[in-house]
Amino acid sequence: MLVTLGAQVTMRRKDWQPAYGKLGEREVGRRAAALGEIYQACRLCPRQCGVNRTKGQTGVCGSTSIARVASWHAHYGEERPLVGRRGSGTIFFSRCNLLCGYCQNWQISHLGEGADATDARVAGMMLDLQEQGCHNINLVTPTHLVPNIINAVRIAMRRGLRLPLVYNCGGYEPVEVLRLLDGVVDIYLPDYKYMDGAAAAKYSSGAADYPEVCAAAITEMHRQVGRLTVDENGVALRGLIIRHLVLPENLAGTDRFVKWVAERLSPDTCVNIMAQYHPEYRAALYPEINRRITREEFARAVEWAREAGLINLGPV
Repeated sequence: MLVTLGAQVTMRRKDWQPAYGKLGEREVGRRAAALGEIYQACRLCPRQCGVNRTKGQTGVCGSTSIARVASWHAHYGEERPLVGRRGSGTIFFSRCNLLCGYCQNWQISHLGEGADATDARVAGMMLDLQEQGCHNINLVTPTHLVPNIINAVRIAMRRGLRLPLVYNCGGYEPVEVLRLLDGVVDIYLPDYKYMDGAAAAKYSSGAADYPEVCAAAITEMHRQVGRLTVDENGVALRGLIIRHLVLPENLAGTDRFVKWVAERLSPDTCVNIMAQYHPEYRAALYPEINRRITREEFARAVEWAREAGLINLGPV
């Protein structure tokens, strides 16, 4: 839950419109088409598998060019500016490009539980969540299915979609793809999981370049949307919130992460320092992370953030 300690930008909701609304349906369609071309030699994520997903080939994520959805509903477990009073309209996409060994949603990310969904079906989910009164459309694990998602947005725009889009990802994103999302996404919600490449490689299926890729990706996200903007009720309209999960023995490099945010982005960047790590899936294979963090470890993480000068912190 995000507890805001510093000032945020406030805008009256009646004066706001979603980024994709300003961009227009024609340009959103052009972006969807450009992203769709990447499927033919997939480089939607830094794995750069190069497979032709339009022909049913799969790379590390295990996905073809057909979206797969595990569930979709109003979600109340996200950060407070996303949840508001009526929940975040969350669509959980199956499969993942990071495949962390300790993933708490491993049935979805590793095993691919869920059902295939056309782009029109995904658009219908967005509109249904809007009809339910949700404050936003929260796209969970979107990286490997961005072409489908943006095409679904195009379809939903025709039918009156007007909610902010939340890009809820693991932070392992190529800047090339993010630039095609500029002016489409309203709120970026990335993880910054590790500051050390060896840890990323060990726990996230060989992603040794994660720290530098994530740094470049979040820098681009910050350039696009800036600091968090909320409406008169404190509900997020636009901006960046970074999640950082504290790992045992400081294996996530929390001390270095908070300094990076303060120095490379801004001390008023919204950062959610998360304490809920618990060993799941194959965590037992790694004795050093096969336990919950201690109170002392979490308290030290928060103290590092304060010492770095961060003023918008959100413990869970």
